[in-house]
Amino acid sequence: MIDPGKYVIDPGSTEISNIDLDAEEVYLPDGRRLTEELARELAGQTLEEIRRRNLIPGRKSLTGGAVHSPRVQFRVPADLQAKAEERAKREGKTVSKLAREALERYLAS
Repeated sequence: MIDPGKYVIDPGSTEISNIDLDAEEVYLPDGRRLTEELARELAGQTLEEIRRRNLIPGRKSLTGGAVHSPRVQFRVPADLQAKAEERAKREGKTVSKLAREALERYLAS
């Protein structure tokens, strides 16, 4: 499996530009020549690993595993939104977490 950490580029020491990997020779740390085909394969494997680890921006699944959590949306008056944001900030959590906790308490009663 691909370890993306092995392919981190130090921005201070490397210039990034588009090149034709089939025309120019670039070698990976393990000695393999990087071709356009191998670059596509590595990019695909890295994306699979990112998805497997649920590293795509956003929080980890609340449902568990690789399943995306369902989203619930509803509208509130501006003053209620402001109160929720203030309370969430004071408690060090997001408005989403605050709303989840409130809904859980309501449904448990």
